[in-house]
Amino acid sequence: MTRVTPYTFRRLTPADKPEVTRLLVREWGAVEVVALALGGLVDASALPGWLAERDGEVAGLLTYRTIGTSADLVTINAFAGGGVGAGLLAALVDDLRRTGGTRLTVTTTNDNTRALRFYQRAGFRLAALRVDAVAEARRIKPGIPELGDDGIPIRDEIELVMEVR
Repeated sequence: MTRVTPYTFRRLTPADKPEVTRLLVREWGAVEVVALALGGLVDASALPGWLAERDGEVAGLLTYRTIGTSADLVTINAFAGGGVGAGLLAALVDDLRRTGGTRLTVTTTNDNTRALRFYQRAGFRLAALRVDAVAEARRIKPGIPELGDDGIPIRDEIELVMEVR
């Protein structure tokens, strides 16, 4: 368990599944998220992850998938300020370093300027642009909105990569 005041960061356990399911449905509309780079629909509730807690309340959730020494960040949500997202990400990166992980990848959409800023400040680098990828994602999950943050049309996927050392 990693502790960064005032939050505690811990790995998900099987006992967390109902809360993880509830949070994913609330934040993402379902436990399945579309991740074309990961092959389509991914059940984020079945993945390993981390919880941020404060005073017994969940302050954030992160899920990821590993293949060999690479990991893909699938979901991350901070329900409070003060470094929750950064703490969740740091917990995952520290764990990857301890277990021999070498690379962490995340994909976001073109409208999500807050995420792009967050990931780049955390040490991720732009790696790929998939133009019009969201049209394919909408065929899989039709509920994806046309407009996102700040009224920006959601069209493209942007992949970012962090080399974990």
